[in-house]
Amino acid sequence: MRKKKIAQLITAATLSLFTIQLTHAETIKAPTIKIQEQINVLEKGNWDQFNHAQLNQFILENGNKSAKYNAQKPPYVVFDFDNTSIFLDIEEATLIYQLENLLFKVSPKELNKVIRTNIEDTNFSSDFNNQDGQPVNINTISPDIIESYTWLYKNYVGLKGKKSLDEVKQNPHYENFITKMRYLYAAIGDTFDHSVSYPWVTYLFAGYAPNEVSQLAKATYAWQQQQKIAPVTWTSPQALAGKAGVVSVTWDNGLRPYKDVQNLYQALMQNGFDVYVCSASFIDVIKGIATDPNIGFNVPTDRVYAMQLQHDKNNKIIAKFNEDYFQTQGKGKSQTIEKFLVSKYGYGPSFIAGDSEGDQNMMQDFADTQKVLIVNRWRKLTTDIGQFSKVASESYGTQNPKYLLQGRDANTGLFVPSTKSIAFGSTEAKAFK
Repeated sequence: MRKKKIAQLITAATLSLFTIQLTHAETIKAPTIKIQEQINVLEKGNWDQFNHAQLNQFILENGNKSAKYNAQKPPYVVFDFDNTSIFLDIEEATLIYQLENLLFKVSPKELNKVIRTNIEDTNFSSDFNNQDGQPVNINTISPDIIESYTWLYKNYVGLKGKKSLDEVKQNPHYENFITKMRYLYAAIGDTFDHSVSYPWVTYLFAGYAPNEVSQLAKATYAWQQQQKIAPVTWTSPQALAGKAGVVSVTWDNGLRPYKDVQNLYQALMQNGFDVYVCSASFIDVIKGIATDPNIGFNVPTDRVYAMQLQHDKNNKIIAKFNEDYFQTQGKGKSQTIEKFLVSKYGYGPSFIAGDSEGDQNMMQDFADTQKVLIVNRWRKLTTDIGQFSKVASESYGTQNPKYLLQGRDANTGLFVPSTKSIAFGSTEAKAFK
């Protein structure tokens, strides 16, 4: 009898404890689900875990789920595009597509003027000497380019000739033209100030209508999705050494969107942030990619700022910079944000994302900026962005850091869940070069 009573007491106590546990579980069940929903405001994807948590916190504290959110004065954010929103550079990829398919709308005489625009006749950087070790400059490379373009212009059916693209590709003038044009772009970028080199490549759209450039960019994007991620080297033919001699140039192939950044764009928009792009590429190239709903960034057309050229009376592009706008690189990005966004909102961007020295000004020029995302491309520590990357590394794991460093894998074109990045051809992740 005593044992039976004890058993009953134990059973009652167990049931009581179970009831207490169940009741407690029921009281915390709803908040637990709510917290889980908050954590998933931004998909985890391949984000570094700490960066993911910080971005979630930033969105929740400043977006439309926050009590302090004001729809009349919404927060806004600014993304760089090339190598920040996408893997590689859409402007550079478009140049390759334009060259390979001979998609030009100028005569040889006009092209000669375009490629010489604002380029001094000093020798290019010694890294761009020809294969014989001799220096090259605009006066030696231009005649070679124009000679080959003249032959293509007269013979290719897409210009003024009758031969198909496959037919003209068999002639050494084709290889000479595309190689020396791509070499010239690289040599200018390595030799002259960004204020000269960044606009230069946009001049090659002379004769295009804006929507034609956007369509060209879309075609480039679709083509690049099918390309292998790898460096490509072009060498001009010995048979057409010309004045510049034989030259080589290497460029990166395999542009991809960063899916995690696309998810970040959407999470920000869905939570009441106005999302802008400020890029050093050409305006209609970026609009073609950033605003296309099929690609996945979905930025409104009027929220893209980039390099602008003048138009003629028929709305065709002229190889002349539009001085009504700043060059959207370096300090020009900050000036563009000041002119068009701070003047509109009355305050600065709450978030900036970038990857290079062209972004370092806007990363530090606005007191309202709470978070800065840096895609880790191993920038030199002698630059501001290199120092910001170092600060991000040192403040990793601390409460509410301003700078976040996000790693990527150059073999896949994807983020990796780390602050460290992996170089093409390597499997080792490093924080700094």
